[in-house]
Amino acid sequence: MSPTAASDARERVASLPHAPESGWSRRVLGRFHVTGIFWYRFHVWGVAHLPSWALVIILTPFTAFFFVVLRRIRSALAANLVPVLGPCGWLERQRRIWLTMWNHAWCNSERYERLVSDRTFEISPEGLENWRVVAAGAGGTAATGLVLVTAHVGAWDVSSFLPALVEARPVHVVREQERDLVAQQFIEELYGGRTVGSFTLHFSRDNPGLAGHLLGALRRGEIVGVQGDRPSSTGRAVAVELFGRPFPLPAGPAALARAARVPIVPVFCFRQGRRRYRLVVRPPIDPAPTGEPEVDRDRTLQALASEIEWAIRERPHQWFC
Repeated sequence: MSPTAASDARERVASLPHAPESGWSRRVLGRFHVTGIFWYRFHVWGVAHLPSWALVIILTPFTAFFFVVLRRIRSALAANLVPVLGPCGWLERQRRIWLTMWNHAWCNSERYERLVSDRTFEISPEGLENWRVVAAGAGGTAATGLVLVTAHVGAWDVSSFLPALVEARPVHVVREQERDLVAQQFIEELYGGRTVGSFTLHFSRDNPGLAGHLLGALRRGEIVGVQGDRPSSTGRAVAVELFGRPFPLPAGPAALARAARVPIVPVFCFRQGRRRYRLVVRPPIDPAPTGEPEVDRDRTLQALASEIEWAIRERPHQWFC
């Protein structure tokens, strides 16, 4: 591919959404669409009222149901895994899709279990030496702000709990708002509002003052947790290289870290088994400015893409993008 063609491809990819548009099906099905409130409430109700052992009985037919009806999502999942695992035949493609949907069902269900039950979870941290390298400021005398960046791999939301495992630091977790407004309200209520202890939950859509608020938090030595592999519906995306192909990443994490002059710490949480997770802290990324903002941004995002690629290779069927 020529440099001009490659540039055109990157620009085209950067403008694409990560998930297929729901289109007419969302308008027709309303609350019963996969993004609608019915499935959120039904899922949480089942996790809250069924015994732990019954979840596997329930998740099997529901995973099979969505496997059949979500045709466009199946195509997206299969396409995502080709550059990771290579081309394959029809049967292997179906196996890959099933494993991804099955893992997603468990990660999503266990997320609700953490929120609505008192069942215990085992979280095994790795790479804490990487955390300690950046957790203190110059000379180790003052805490510095950090941008924790994760991806939609495994139990991505658990990654924001890392500071609670090692030290008491205020954490600001940024989520994309749900498409369905009723579902969005339900999610806010499920998380107990926007502030829980030292965690403050923010939603990125329709919040023009959020960037300034997060920048101030970082300069006070607080922590901001964001998702780094899925551009928001309103944010800017930049095409980087992932598995040798153009792939869009949100520009926000790199821009925020650069403006605050704080490091980016990639963190990933892999599901290991029933309520068992492996939380991995990767080496920090230094977004130090060199006087060329776009060059700095692209360099930082490519370094982040390399970390996301590492995480996907670790658990390719836990990549829910």
